[in-house]
Order: sequence, then C-alpha cells, then structure tokens
Amino acid sequence: MDFSPHTDDDRAQMLSALGLSSLEELFAAIPPELRAREWDLPGPLSELEVSKRLGRLAEKNAHKLTCFLGAGFYDHFIPAAVDALIRRSEFYTVYTPYQPEISQGTLQAIYEYQSAICRLTGLYASNASLYDGGTALFEAAMLAVRRTGRKRLVICRAVNPIYRVMLASYTANLHLELVEEDLSGAGCAADLLDEGTAALIMQNPDFFGRVHNFSDAFAKAHQHGALAILCCNPLALGVLRTPAEMGADIAVGEGQPLGLPLSFGGPYLGFMAVSEALLRLMPGRVVGRTVDGQGRPGYCLTLQTREQHIRREKATSNICTNQALCAVAALIYLSLVGKEGLRELAQLNMAQAAYARQRLTAISGVRLMDPGPWFNEFRLELPLDARVVVSRLIDKGIAAGFPLGRYYPEQAKALLVAVTEKRSKEEIGNLAEALEAVL
Repeated sequence: MDFSPHTDDDRAQMLSALGLSSLEELFAAIPPELRAREWDLPGPLSELEVSKRLGRLAEKNAHKLTCFLGAGFYDHFIPAAVDALIRRSEFYTVYTPYQPEISQGTLQAIYEYQSAICRLTGLYASNASLYDGGTALFEAAMLAVRRTGRKRLVICRAVNPIYRVMLASYTANLHLELVEEDLSGAGCAADLLDEGTAALIMQNPDFFGRVHNFSDAFAKAHQHGALAILCCNPLALGVLRTPAEMGADIAVGEGQPLGLPLSFGGPYLGFMAVSEALLRLMPGRVVGRTVDGQGRPGYCLTLQTREQHIRREKATSNICTNQALCAVAALIYLSLVGKEGLRELAQLNMAQAAYARQRLTAISGVRLMDPGPWFNEFRLELPLDARVVVSRLIDKGIAAGFPLGRYYPEQAKALLVAVTEKRSKEEIGNLAEALEAVL
C-alpha cells in the first residue's frame, strides 16, 4: 500500500496543541533561503528498472582488474560460507545485545571472536571490535595516555600513513605531542623515548611490508614507563611472532584480511587486544562468560565503565556502536581456515610475493628497495614516476600497486606491490610483462 502521511486533521490538531494557526507560522524561525525547495529528481522507477540501473552503475567498479593493491587492505579469497552464515537472521542485525536473556547466541559469537583475537595476539583480553584499524590505533594511544598520565606519543613513519593522519586529527585538540620519526633502524627509538612518553607505536609488518622484531624497542619503552603498542596484520600472525612475544602491551590492527571484502571505505573491522593490567581501561564493548544460578554457562556485556553508562568525561571511550557483524564474519573465517590453515595461508602469501619479487626485479630499471624479510608486500623503485606507471597499467587491466609518493613525497618513484593467495603465477607473469612494456 502507499505511504499515508499526516492528514489535514492530524496537522490541524498538532498545530492547535502548539498554539499555531499554520505551518508557515511553525517554520517562521527558519530563514526562507534555508528552507527546502522542490527537488529536481527523476521520476519513480519499477523494481526491474531500478535493478538494471544499479547494475549499470556497478559495472563502473574496478572488479575486473587484476589487483596487486595493498597498503592496508588486501584482495584475499573469502569462502562462500562466510557470507552465507552472517546473513542468517540471528546475526544479520545492528542491534547491540544489551538484553542477555534474548541475545545469548550473538553474545557467544562475539565472545568467541574475542577469544580468537587473544589467541592470535597472545594477549589477555580483546574487545568486541572497533570501527577500523585507524580507530583502533587512536583508542590504543588514548588508553596509553590515560594509563600513564603522559602527553607524548612516539610513532614510526612506517606505520600506515592513513592511521597516522587519523591519529594526528584526533589528537590535534587534546594537547598531546605526536612525534613521527623513521624508527625502522636498530636502536632508533631509544633516542626519542623519555619519562614523558606515554607510548611507542610500531607496525609489523610495517606499511612497506617489512617484517621486524621490536622486542628491544619495546623493552626500552618499558624502561621509560611507556606502553608498547603494535599495529599488525592478523593474517601475518599465522607465521610471525605474536605481539605478546615481542613485549607489546596493546595490539591493534585492521581485521579486513579476515573474511571481509574490499569496499570503498568499509565497513571494516578494528581489533584490539591488551595485557591483563590494561583490561579495565580497554575501550569499546566486552563480552564476558559466566554461569547462572543453576550452573549453566551464559554471556553478557561486562566491565561497562565506558560509553553511555557513565559520565562522558569519565568513560574509557565514547564509541556508540561497533562492527559486530564484521567481527562475526572474521570469527567464521578463522573457524573455517583453522590454526594450521591460517599458517598455510600466510606461507602461501609469502611464497607468491617472493615469486613476484623475483619476476619484477628481473626487469631492467626496477630495483627492490628493502633487503627483507617481508610478508606479502614490498617496495619497488621504478625509473619513472610510479603514478604514471600505475595509470598505464590500469589501461591494461592491472592494478599494479600503490604509488608511495602520495604519502611519502620523497618516494615518487616507489611502488608498493601486494601479492595474496589469489594471485596466480600467470597473473604475476602478466604483471611483469606489462610493467616491462610500459617502462
């Protein structure tokens, strides 16, 4: 049936209750130039016409490109079961499970997600998710500020530049000092740490794909009373040392590699895990496991000294929603892949990337910029501006990588190439041939 708006009698009764005689009198306070006018919109379409029109718009997407883009978001294979399961009505909702008596299934799923993140990172506790990797990094930094009472954050320039921009934006009016330096060399962080430092923030693998051992740097941070924050790729944790093994107090990152499709801005998933000492300062929602009066296991939101439950200035965070559906997708993905499968998947990413490095660096004028080790991403120096090369390869149906000059002006000729398990040797060979042809 058609939508039935307010009738004339409805409007007359409401105006009478307000002591007004007309709608014009009701809206008199709004300047005429700000009032809504007639919109120049096309006429209505049938469902079939809408479907065809949206299909034509979708064809403009770059889904036919062979993708070697990374820079924090990766083209991984997603089992069909992930999408099928999260679309079940029990999960497919934006409702926050505040009523545990009717939300045990959702609460248990989130609890299991938290448990999976703890197993990946080796840390004591995880929250029920944050908006994305950048938000998670900011929240970790604020946790460190609250914990230490200090105002100085030291962050490596090899941390994802999008995250660094977000952190700078969030902290701009919080009277915090944000120190950005190249800390990739051994001992570089030691000179920047002092008794006023709240946290040392590093990334592994870093934005350029390099793998590091930050144990010494984190130990130095602890000597100065600062917290150690590690931003990491969850898929890489299938083969790399855990954040806990490196001495990190907080691990954060982008959960998109765990079963979430590439999309223009999201929705994605920020994960966070902390040591036991930081549990009560952790932002976001936390699901806990308990037993009822009859000894049966149950799940509920716990440690809610956060969000809207207390005064805003006293809360550990003011996040009013989370990415619970994305978290469930990540849990399903991890459950399908399994512990050994995750290790094999990470090893396959490394092997495919190694093959790509071999093929691409054999091209005259192409140089590998870092000696390694790497995960599934690496930097190449080209004889031309990387943006020009990328544009030429787009015309050949290949998204060749990310031109680093966008965030690092001194690296205008640098191209960041990501290779996942989806890229076959044939596709890598096609990239090598196309790159050689355009140089």
